[in-house]
Amino acid sequence: MGTITGLEHAPTGARIGVDIGGTFTDLVLADGRGAVFHRKVASTPAAPEQAVLEGVAAIIADARLTPDAVKEVVHGTTVGSNTLLQKVGAPTGLITTKGFRDVLEIGRLRTPSMFDLQWEKPVPLVARRYRKEVAERIRADGTILLPLDEAAVLKAAQELVEAGITSFAVCFLNSYRNPAHEQRAADLIAEHFPQVQVTSSISVLPEAKEYERTSTTVVNAYVRPVLEAYLTRLERGLTDAGIDAPLLVCNSNGALASSGTAREKPVFFISSGRAAGVVGGSRLGEALDIKDLVVFDMGGTTASASLVQNGELTRVSEYEFRAGISTPSRFIKAGGYMMSVPTVDVAEVGSGAGSIAYVDQGGLMRVGPVSAGADPGPACYGIGGSRPTVTDANLLLGYLPAQLAGGSRALSVDAARAAIARDLADPFNLTPEDAACGVRDVVNANMARAIRAVTVERGVDPRDFTLVAIGGSGPVHAADIARLLSMPRVLVPASPGVFTAMGMLAGDVERYFIRPFAVKLADFQPVEAETAFAALEADARAALAGEDVAEHLMSVTREVDMRFRGQEMSLSVPYLPDRDQLHAAFKAAYEAIYSYSSSDTIEVVSLRVIGRGLRPGKIDFRAAHARVEGSNEPASIRNVYYGAEQGHMETPVYERTRCPARIVGPAVIEGADSTVVVPPGATAEADAHANLLITLA
Repeated sequence: MGTITGLEHAPTGARIGVDIGGTFTDLVLADGRGAVFHRKVASTPAAPEQAVLEGVAAIIADARLTPDAVKEVVHGTTVGSNTLLQKVGAPTGLITTKGFRDVLEIGRLRTPSMFDLQWEKPVPLVARRYRKEVAERIRADGTILLPLDEAAVLKAAQELVEAGITSFAVCFLNSYRNPAHEQRAADLIAEHFPQVQVTSSISVLPEAKEYERTSTTVVNAYVRPVLEAYLTRLERGLTDAGIDAPLLVCNSNGALASSGTAREKPVFFISSGRAAGVVGGSRLGEALDIKDLVVFDMGGTTASASLVQNGELTRVSEYEFRAGISTPSRFIKAGGYMMSVPTVDVAEVGSGAGSIAYVDQGGLMRVGPVSAGADPGPACYGIGGSRPTVTDANLLLGYLPAQLAGGSRALSVDAARAAIARDLADPFNLTPEDAACGVRDVVNANMARAIRAVTVERGVDPRDFTLVAIGGSGPVHAADIARLLSMPRVLVPASPGVFTAMGMLAGDVERYFIRPFAVKLADFQPVEAETAFAALEADARAALAGEDVAEHLMSVTREVDMRFRGQEMSLSVPYLPDRDQLHAAFKAAYEAIYSYSSSDTIEVVSLRVIGRGLRPGKIDFRAAHARVEGSNEPASIRNVYYGAEQGHMETPVYERTRCPARIVGPAVIEGADSTVVVPPGATAEADAHANLLITLA
C-alpha cells in the first residue's frame, strides 16, 4: 500500500516485519532491492496468527513477489502480555526449597504507593496449593548443606500433575551458585512426566534474589505453553503459504532472537514489539541528528512512552507487568508480576484509539483501560461495537477520514455520534461534540501521565525533548499532548502507523548471559573477572552461532552489576579492568539516576555479557523515504471541531504523500497508515525524507 526506499545493506531476498496491535496488525516488507512496502490489516484477537498470515500474503502481493522470495520474518507479538493481562496462562505449579513456599506472597514487602489504602496485591500466578516444598539446601557459597530428596520431588510432581498442572517452575534457594539440585529436579520431572513443560530458574535467571528469580521463573512457566502454541501455529501457516524462512521474535529489550529462543524463554518477550518502536525512534533521531527524544506510541489498545537521551535508549534490568500504568521505574515496586529481564524503559497506559469511554459510578468520565479492539471494534466500525471509543470521538470531531487503513475500514459518523450522545453527552447534558472533546481531554491526560513517568519522574525536563509520534493514532493526539507538557516540537515519521514494524527491521539479534561474582569492589580482581568473562563470551558466541549469525557479524559487550553495601538494587555499568575506573563509573551512574551518591562500600554483584549479531539488510532511516513535492492546494476542506473556545473551523486536508513543504495549522494530513493533526497556531514542515516536524506556538 505504501512504498519507501532505503536499506543499509541490500540482502538477497525480502524481509518482513510484523507488529500485532489490539486493532490493526502492521506489516513492512523490505524487498532487498531498495523498496519498502507497508500494509495494515485488522487484527484477529482470538487467533492472532490469522491476521499475520493474511497480511503477509497481501504485502507479498503488493511487492509483486512470490513467497519463496521471503528470507526472514521478524515478529513482535502481544501474546505474552495478553496472557498475563487476561490471566489465561497454563496451569502452573512451583517446586521450591522447603521453607520458601511463600516467596511469591511475601515479594518485596512494599507497596507501589505508600498512602493508597485501597491497593490490592496482585494474585500470584501460582495458587498456594500448587506450590510444593522439597527438602534440599545449598549454602550461599554453593556448598551442599542438605542433599536433594529426589523422592520428594517425584511425589510433589505427581501431586501437581494429578491436580491438572501442565507447566512446572523449579526454583531452589542459592541455585545460582550451585545449580546441581535444580538441574536434577528438572531432569527427574521431565523424565517421569514428559507431558509437562519444566522451567528451571537457572535457565532464565541465574542470579541472586530469590523473589525476583522465583517470579521470573513462574512468569516464564505460565506463559510458555501459550506462546509456544501460537508460534507453532504461525510457523506452520507460513510454511503452508510457501514461506521457507526463519522467524525472529522481537524481545523486550528491542532486539531479536529466534522463535526457538522465544518458545523456551518467553519471559524475555513479554513486551515484544513495543520496544521496537523505540529502537526505530532512536535510529530516526540518529539519522536526523536529534539526540533527545520522547518516543510516544499510541495504538488501538494502549499508549506508551520511552526516553532516548543523548542518542541512547533508556534500559533497565527488570520490569513489573500490571494493569493500569506499567513502568519499569526503579522507584515504583510491588505493583505487578516481577520479571528480572533486560527491558527498554517504557511506561504504558491502557489508553488507545479503541479504548472505551464511559461514566463511572462517581459520575466522572473515564477512558480505558478496556478496549473495543478489532472485534467488536468502535461503534463507527459498524461491525458489532456499540460503545463509544476514542476513535469515535476523533471521527465525530472531524480529525479522521471516512476510511482507515488505506480504505480497508469504512467509518460511520452517524454511529459514532449516536454512541457518544447516548453514553456520554446525555448524562452530562452536553452536545456530542463537547462530549467528544472531553474524551480527547481525558485520554490526552492519561497519555501525558505516561510521558511524565519517563521524564519528570526521572528528573528529566520534557521541554528539552522532541516528541516522536508513532502508531496509528499517535499523530492524531501528539500536538495536544506536547502542549500539555510544554514540549515545543513534535516529529512525525513518514510512516508512523507502521513504524514499530519498521523498527523491527532495524534491530539486531541479542543474547544475554550472567554469572554471579560477589565481592567488594576493593577486593575485585580483574584477572578472575577476565576468566569469567571469557567463559560468558564463549557462551554468547555459541548462542549467536545457533541463531545463524556469522562470526564476522558478532560482537560482545561486558558489563558489571554493582551496588552500595546493604542495598537491594544494583546498577549495570560497562566493564573497565580497573577498580578505580569501575568505582567512578558506578558513582556517576548512581548519581545520574538518584541525584546523590554515598560513601558506603561498593559491592560487585555479577558479571554480564551481551552478545549481538548484526543483521544485514536493516532499514536505513537516512534514506528510507524521499518526499514528493506536493501542491499547496489541499485535497479537500473539512469542518473540524477544536473545542468550545475555538469551535468549528474549516480545515484543509492534505494527502501525506503530496503535502507542501510547509503547512500552517489548522490542518489535517492523511496517510494510508495514520492521520496527522496540526492544530491552530502550529506549523508543520516536511524534510527531504518526508518526516514532519511540527512546531507549536
